[in-house]
Amino acid sequence: MKQKDALKILKAGKNVYLTGAAGSGKTYALNEYITYLKNRGVRAGITASTGIAATHIGGVTIHSWSGVGIKDNLDDRDIEHLVQKEYLYKRFEKTKVLVIDEVSMLSSRLFDSVERVCRAMKRSEEPFGGMQVVLSGDFFQLPPISREGGETEFIHKSEAWGKMDARVCYLDEQFRHSDSSLEKILNEMRSGSVSSTTRGVLEKATKKDLVDNIYPTRLYTHNVDVDAENERELEKLPGSSRKYEMSSKGKAHIVESLKKGILAPETLRLKKNAVVMFIKNAFDEGYVNGTLGVVEDFDNNGAPIVRTFSGRKIFVTPAEWTVEEEGKVLARVEQLPLRLAWAITVHKSQGMSLDAAEIDLSRAFVPGQGYVALSRLRSLAGLSLRGFNDMALAMHPRAMEIDARLLAESAKWEKVL
Repeated sequence: MKQKDALKILKAGKNVYLTGAAGSGKTYALNEYITYLKNRGVRAGITASTGIAATHIGGVTIHSWSGVGIKDNLDDRDIEHLVQKEYLYKRFEKTKVLVIDEVSMLSSRLFDSVERVCRAMKRSEEPFGGMQVVLSGDFFQLPPISREGGETEFIHKSEAWGKMDARVCYLDEQFRHSDSSLEKILNEMRSGSVSSTTRGVLEKATKKDLVDNIYPTRLYTHNVDVDAENERELEKLPGSSRKYEMSSKGKAHIVESLKKGILAPETLRLKKNAVVMFIKNAFDEGYVNGTLGVVEDFDNNGAPIVRTFSGRKIFVTPAEWTVEEEGKVLARVEQLPLRLAWAITVHKSQGMSLDAAEIDLSRAFVPGQGYVALSRLRSLAGLSLRGFNDMALAMHPRAMEIDARLLAESAKWEKVL
């Protein structure tokens, strides 16, 4: 399905599950619909399963927005306690549309809890209290993690999924990958049948060095490796570093939640020749979330001048991240839209497009991790593998079970449209 067709179904007010392969433009379509709602004065709850994903659409986590917090399961007493909170009740009262991005990482139990809260707050037994629900995600990407331990199920196993009668919009265009050979590898991974030819291509990539003028972002599966790598590389550069402190304004607990959800560090240390990544979209200024470059110099005010790998020179100015509700800004943080980019975790890379990456998948530990990492790239030319294990090529078996069904559902709604 094309983005324009998905938007027609969204604008018809139907409950929608917006899905598609990595790079198919799910976040773009979601942002287009959010803009459409704002322009018409329709109040929407803009949320995602993680703080990082929420920043891509200017929202907050579904846990925070709904009041569910750290629990996956809510009992009747928990629900009653939430209903007593006036600020939550007012939030739900005015909300007509609920958007949840990156739903692959939501457990079925949490999704059911959110649906129960919606009905209680709206004083309605309709699914989600009668709100339009817009879900976006890809079950082939990172699976849900239960906060309370134990096995988890994707949201399609929840009672709420069965009740919401969602129109499946499976986007089939590709906006990230400029390389058909990379797309072929990713499609093989999605099918659950990785050929010996693909394994050979990946083995070859473990012996490949990228060209000298490209500084790849290194993707690791574990945080400890990322932090150590970035500090080590910064210290190698001569001279003292310049520090840039994040500023913030708003309610303390919302500010803290916002800080955790964005990729911008509270204290950013830079030196000349430091490899950096832009962590926000600013098309007019020549960069997007994931654009890589090198700090070429600093201007008279100490602001960094970054030369991107495409050759563009950018004078970097501070960017803002906000949490808004009912047109009011509840929290705001300001920082340069940069982070050191010698290394980043696979988890934090979800949603990004990278020019070049050196990826270590030798310790991949969950299905979908390798798929997320490889699908960040625009082409195979930008890939250097440090290693991979069998888990790196694995997809969640339940994701493969449901995929054909989702494709058929999407085709049905395309015909109806």
